[in-house]
Amino acid sequence: MRLTPRYEGPPALVFDPAGDPSVPLLRQRRRLAATMATFDADQWAAPSRCTGWANRDVISHLVTTNSFWAASITAGRVGEPTRFLPGFDPVVTPAQLVEATPFIGTTELLAKFVATNDAIEEALDGVDADGWEVMAEAPAGHLALSAVASHALWDAWVHERDICLPLGLPVPEEADEITTSLRFVAGLGPAFLAISGSTRIGAFGVRATDLDRTLVVDVGPTVVVRDGAATLGLPTVAGGAVALTEAFSLRADPPVLSEGDRWMVDALGVMFDQGA
Repeated sequence: MRLTPRYEGPPALVFDPAGDPSVPLLRQRRRLAATMATFDADQWAAPSRCTGWANRDVISHLVTTNSFWAASITAGRVGEPTRFLPGFDPVVTPAQLVEATPFIGTTELLAKFVATNDAIEEALDGVDADGWEVMAEAPAGHLALSAVASHALWDAWVHERDICLPLGLPVPEEADEITTSLRFVAGLGPAFLAISGSTRIGAFGVRATDLDRTLVVDVGPTVVVRDGAATLGLPTVAGGAVALTEAFSLRADPPVLSEGDRWMVDALGVMFDQGA
């Protein structure tokens, strides 16, 4: 399904509070690069959780997305947010880009990954509280920079697990990485609904039982993900934070709500041709 990013009017996705995701974003990428530096040829060639992609393909994908994030952040910070993504297909386009990338050795590929990680770090250098509110581009359109950086973290966090888990390698579970990723992906599917023209309105709760954290996702033309002290009366999904993030990220069975409320948590699966 091709996306129609929203560049005019209110953003499709808002986080309250917004926060500064740079520390977990950069930590996670450095950790993944360090892990890949230990891989032998068989580990680079091993299949990931991404259907049809070896681990080297996942890193090739992250090199491409890193370059996009760095360009998006840089342009947003100077008040000229990019508009690269109209017509982007989240199912087809990433695979096409990986297939079109010339084959290079793993040493060079890892060097490119490290260099693009550094480019993101440079692009984020010096962002202050006001700077996290400037608009930059993400697949949902122009969002606050904090939301764009959260998207970048979530994507790489999931792909790190795509690489490591099939090999039986442990993946550190840092609370700030998980919380940021869960907050983002819980709102991503409804945001994609919003940019597709949906006018449906609703709300659901997400309770991460191991982190004692509850979120409320207000679904509408602008999706707002906010911290919630309670979700009394709201349809709510609950469980461990990692398990919930995996479920929202289509790496496990989707979160379960009643038939009438399921559309709010199944939206990302629909966009990726995996939902009802």
